[in-house]
Amino acid sequence: MEFKGVNKILILKLRLIGDVLLTVPVIKALKGAFPGARISVLVNSGTEEMLTENPLIDEIIVFERGLKKAALAKRVKGELRLVKELRRRGFDMTVDLTSGDRPALLGFMTGARYRLGFDPAGKGFAGKKYLYTHLAKRPRLKHVVLRDLTLLEAFGIGRKGLSIDIYTSPSDEAFMERLLKEAVCSNSRFVHVHPTASEFYKCWTDEGMAQVMDAIEGAGLRAVVTSGPAQRELDMVASILSRMKTRPVDLSGRLGLKHLAVLSRRAVLFFGVDTAPMHIAAAVGTPVVALFGPSGAFDWGPWDNSENSRPGKGFGGDGEASIQSPYTELRGVQTSGAHTIIQRGWECVPCGKKGCKASGKSDCLADLTAEEVRAVIIERLKVPAYRGAKVIPFRGTR
Repeated sequence: MEFKGVNKILILKLRLIGDVLLTVPVIKALKGAFPGARISVLVNSGTEEMLTENPLIDEIIVFERGLKKAALAKRVKGELRLVKELRRRGFDMTVDLTSGDRPALLGFMTGARYRLGFDPAGKGFAGKKYLYTHLAKRPRLKHVVLRDLTLLEAFGIGRKGLSIDIYTSPSDEAFMERLLKEAVCSNSRFVHVHPTASEFYKCWTDEGMAQVMDAIEGAGLRAVVTSGPAQRELDMVASILSRMKTRPVDLSGRLGLKHLAVLSRRAVLFFGVDTAPMHIAAAVGTPVVALFGPSGAFDWGPWDNSENSRPGKGFGGDGEASIQSPYTELRGVQTSGAHTIIQRGWECVPCGKKGCKASGKSDCLADLTAEEVRAVIIERLKVPAYRGAKVIPFRGTR
């Protein structure tokens, strides 16, 4: 399909941190199809660092998520201001990778001639599908990287690279070097451990994490622990550390997203759960061992740049009922390149629920033993990290 006069493109991805990072191949495809076009990306506040300093992106527009909880008058005023800003830019094409009601409306109100999105298939408000000019069927069993590309491929826009790139600055590198020196581990081989997630139903047991980190320290490596800044995440790390016999390096709550990228790049392995830092570690080429519970590895597993970016790389079957992903099974322990997913093979997995029986805790995660996790980690430590230039120092100003 031919698109004419496309000079300004808006990509809408109002999701979480990892989701935003995984849009990079879509940006590459659009830049390849429209090399002279100006590309803007609309993302939620707190996720923009995943795309900053990317040379393919001309502008990052940030939607303040706090507006959703603001008083009605303030919320309406903020939304109208955003609509005005979007219309002023005169976009020719919008690409909605969010599929929610808000981005559907925002894309429509830009006045763009071409508005691409997945068919809502009855979800959302009545008439939602008419806000788009080009609708594609949303694939059911595809990794999110491939799923987002499906929207473009449905209209003749092909892939231009599948690697996930994240860019850091010299100041990010210097900050982490200084912090690691203070922790007396700048010259040590270490495993980056990120045991927390914003949603605790994705987290393993504190006791299990403590035992595995003790095993890492006992194997002659350092365990460097990180977490998000939320108090409940800091409390979880404190609980884990209180159960340990050894003393790891505790950087919980102290790092920004770009700092996590630099830290992971220096690590020999990343160990954690299904969360944004897992995707960041995979993007910088560090082997990942991740624990999955109710999430599907086939759509959210860590993306291996070296393994999955080869020309002509196939991903499972071609039928609608076939999984098209580097992780070709619905459940269980799986490996893609340097990355391994540990997950129970129970029939109820992946359920996509926030814990069993609305408890906020996932039995399929709690059932994992420290010994089986430790065994996988020790085995994966034999795998050399892929060191393609995926954390790229940015030489300009931030």
